[in-house]
Amino acid sequence: MLEVPVYNTAGEQIETLKIDDERFGKSVNVALLKQAVVAYHANCRQGTAATKGRGQVEGSTRKIFRQKGTGNARRGPVRTGKVRGGGMTFAKTPHSYRKTLPRKMRRGALNSAILAKILGNDLVVVEGLSLTEPKTKFIAEVLANLKINRTCLLSPAEYDEVLFRSARNIPDITVRPVEELNAFDVATRQKMLLTREAMDRLLNRSA
Repeated sequence: MLEVPVYNTAGEQIETLKIDDERFGKSVNVALLKQAVVAYHANCRQGTAATKGRGQVEGSTRKIFRQKGTGNARRGPVRTGKVRGGGMTFAKTPHSYRKTLPRKMRRGALNSAILAKILGNDLVVVEGLSLTEPKTKFIAEVLANLKINRTCLLSPAEYDEVLFRSARNIPDITVRPVEELNAFDVATRQKMLLTREAMDRLLNRSA
């Protein structure tokens, strides 16, 4: 059984959740997790870089001078990539770098990322993290009480505008509702902080 500590906002442990070993997979699938991270990076690329080739620049196609006897380099027309103002030799063209992963692979990669956080004691559940108005100081105090001082993924059960506005000014804090979690965000943050409601929803979702 996996054990996940539950803390209150003062940093005191009030409970320990016991999770079945197979809930997030028996082991971390490193290859699948790597594939998901690579796909995420690839999908962030715009792919709009473009340069003009020799067929796209203006200029005559006439050979400037004869091949031999002038002492000059054999360069061809003014559109060649060997002269200033000519086209690029290997011109860049816009294209998509997008990589797609099936739903089961995305879910498996997310499970592996969460399992790695649990095994590394980097997943923390907090109870009572609720606000009626934005208070950045309160969130900062909670993080300090939980000894979270580096990159952290804060995940509520659902989108919370007040919580988002409270945490957005704190450096290295990313807020993602449970339904928007992905393997890249989980794997690239040192800590993962979930509300108790978010943890329950994460455990009760379909595998």
